[in-house]
Amino acid sequence: MSAYLRQGGNRSRGWLRYLTAVGAGGGAVALSVMWTSGPLAAGIGAAVTTVYTVVTDHVRPQQGEPRDAALLRSAAGRIPRVDQVDRPELAGVHPAEGHPDHQAAPPYVERDAEPLLRQAVRESGFVLIVGESTAGKTRLAYEVTHSCFPRHAFVRPLTRPALAHAVKVARRRRRAVLWLDDLENYLGADGVTASELAELLQGRPGRIVVLATMRSQEFRRYDAREESRLTGSDRDAWRVQREVLHMAAMVRLERRWSTAEQQRAAAHRRDPRIRLALGSCDRFGLAEVVAAGPELLAAWENAWAPGTNPRGAAIVAAAVDCRRSGLRRPASRQWLQDFHLPYLAERGGPDLQPEPFAEAMQWACTAAYATSGLLIGNYSQGYIAFDYLLNAPRLPPVPDHLWEALLSRVEAADAYDMGLLAHQASQLSRATAALDRARAGGAAGADFLLATVVGDRGRPREAARRLEGVVRRRRAQLGPRHPDTLASLHQWAFFTGEAGDVQTAANAFGDLVTDTIAALGPEHTDTLAARHQQAYFTGEAGDTQSAVHQLRTLLEDRARLEGPDHPQVLAVRRSLIWFSGINADLADAEQQVRQLIDDAMRTLGPDDPHVLAVRSTQADFAARAGRTREATVLFTQLVAERSRILGHDHPHALHSRLQRAQGLISTGRGEQAQQELVQIIDDAQRVLEPGHRHLALAHRLLDQLQPQ
Repeated sequence: MSAYLRQGGNRSRGWLRYLTAVGAGGGAVALSVMWTSGPLAAGIGAAVTTVYTVVTDHVRPQQGEPRDAALLRSAAGRIPRVDQVDRPELAGVHPAEGHPDHQAAPPYVERDAEPLLRQAVRESGFVLIVGESTAGKTRLAYEVTHSCFPRHAFVRPLTRPALAHAVKVARRRRRAVLWLDDLENYLGADGVTASELAELLQGRPGRIVVLATMRSQEFRRYDAREESRLTGSDRDAWRVQREVLHMAAMVRLERRWSTAEQQRAAAHRRDPRIRLALGSCDRFGLAEVVAAGPELLAAWENAWAPGTNPRGAAIVAAAVDCRRSGLRRPASRQWLQDFHLPYLAERGGPDLQPEPFAEAMQWACTAAYATSGLLIGNYSQGYIAFDYLLNAPRLPPVPDHLWEALLSRVEAADAYDMGLLAHQASQLSRATAALDRARAGGAAGADFLLATVVGDRGRPREAARRLEGVVRRRRAQLGPRHPDTLASLHQWAFFTGEAGDVQTAANAFGDLVTDTIAALGPEHTDTLAARHQQAYFTGEAGDTQSAVHQLRTLLEDRARLEGPDHPQVLAVRRSLIWFSGINADLADAEQQVRQLIDDAMRTLGPDDPHVLAVRSTQADFAARAGRTREATVLFTQLVAERSRILGHDHPHALHSRLQRAQGLISTGRGEQAQQELVQIIDDAQRVLEPGHRHLALAHRLLDQLQPQ
C-alpha cells in the first residue's frame, strides 16, 4: 500500500504553498524548473490543477513544520523510503492527465545514459545529471534511485531554506538519498556548500547518496569561460557554488533521443503521448515534444494577435523575465497582474482587444496536450514560467520596468541572486542596486559582492575602502589564510591598483602569492590569479622586465595545467604581449596579437570580454605605430561592440570612446572629438568616481581642444 494516503479533506490545504515545489526541484522555493522532466525519462509537466490534485492526495508536510524545515513527508508525517515514493511526480516528475487510460506518468524508457548513472551512483556519493530543459533528467534519476536504493530514506527539501534541515535529517539516517532536483536552486545565498556535502558524505560510501539534476544553461555558468568573464570581481561567491559542482560525478543527458532510445520507446507506442512524440523526433527531443515545449512556445508567440490572448501573452512575458532576472521562486498572481501591464501597452494595449485578467491567467495555465502550461502554479503558491520559454530565440533584454518593479518586492536572498546574475551579465547598475538591497537585508556575502561591483562600475577607491572592512571581518572570523579572506584581499589589492596606487598593489599581490601558496598550494587557481595580478601591477609600476619574466613563467605553468585554449592562458598571453611590446619590436608584438585574436575568436567567440580586450590592444599598437586612421577605425568598432554588450557608460566602453576621441584628434577631426568628449564626460560623471583616470583623461583632451 502506498505510504501516501490522504488524511482528510483539509489537512494538506495549509501546505499548498509547498505543493508546487513537490512537483519541482529545490530552490528559493524549490519550484524553478518543475517542468524539466520529459515524459519518458523525466516525466510530463502536468496541468496545474492535476499537479495539485495528485500531490495533495499523496503528500502532506508535517503539521506545523516551518518553511525552513519543509521536507517531503508521508501522510503520517514521516520521511519516506525511496520505495514508498511510488509516483514519480513526488520526486519532481510531473503527472500527466488528459487521457483517461493514462493518468499515471508515461512508461519509462531506458536512456543511453542509464548505465553510466548506475555506475556513478555506485562509485560516488554525489552525482549530478546535466541536460537541457525537458531532456528527462528527473525521471532518469527517479528510476535509477528506485532500482539502486529502495530502502534508503528519501530526503527532499521543498525550499532552499529547508536544505540545512534536510542535511541534518540525512546525516541522522542510517541510509539516505538527499534529493536535489534542479540543483541551481540550492546554490547561492544560504545554499549548499562543498564543505557541508563533504561532511555529510565522509566515511559513508553507499549509505548516503546525494543525487542532483541541473539544466545545461545553468551549468554553463560555472565553466572556465565564465570565471574569466568575472575578472575576479564576484569570483568568491561564484567559486563557492562551482566547488559544489566539482565535487559531483557528472552524467550528461542529451535532449535529442538516439536511434536506440527511439527503438526502445517504440515498444510503448500504445501510449498516445509516446506515439505523438515519436512522430517528431526528427526535429525535437522525444521528451521535449511530450512535454509540449515547441507547442507552448508557438502558443505564446501566436497569442499576441488582436482578439486572441494578448493579455495572457503579456503575463507570460512578465513571468519569463522574472526568471531571467534571477528570481528563483514563483511570482504571485498580484505581481503578474501588476508586471504585465507595460508589456501589453508596448504591443498596442487596447488595440489588441485583450481578454480579462482571469481569463488570461486561465489560458496561460492551461496545459498543452495535457502536459504543462505556459505558467505553472496556483493562486496560493504563485506562478513560474515553463523553463523551455527561457531559451526562446530572439528574446529582448529584460526591460527596466520589470527589473525595478521586481527588485522593489523581493527578499534579500532573491536580491542577491538577481545581483549576481546581473553582474555576470555586466549589467553593473542593476547589480549595484540588487546587491545593495541584499546587503541591507543581511544576505551572506552581499557586502563583498557589492564592493567588487562598485569597483567594476568605475569607483575603485570606494571599492577598496569597502573591501578593507570585509578583509578585517574575515580575518577576525575566519583567520588570515582562509580562502575567503584571501579572496577579499585579492579584490582589495586589485582595486587599490585600479585606483592608481599600482606599487602598493604589486607589493600586496606579492604577499598574497606567498599566503595563497601556503594555504592552497602553488597550482591552485587563486594562486595563479594572484601571480597574474602581481606581474601586471609590477609592469604598471614601471618594472616591465620583471613583469615579462613573471608572465613567461606563469604562462608556462598555466598552459601546462589548463591547456593552451583556457581563457586565463589567453589572458596571460595578452599581458605578456603588452609588456613585451613596450621594450621589444612593435611589429613582432603586433604579429603576436593578431595570432592571439585568431586563437581567442576560435575558442571564445567574438563577444567574449577577452576577445574585446585583445582587440583593444591591437588598436592601441596600431596607434603607437603611427597608423592613426587604422587605429581610429578599430576603436570605433570597439565602441560599438562594447556599448552593445556592456552599455555605453561601462568603464571599458568609456575607455574605448576616449581612445576613439584621441584618434579623431590625431586625424584632424578636433570639432567632432570635442563634441564626443563633452558627451563622454557627461556620461562618465554619472558612474565614475571623481578623479577617475578616464575622467581625468577626458578633461585633459577637452582642454587641449579649447582655444588658447
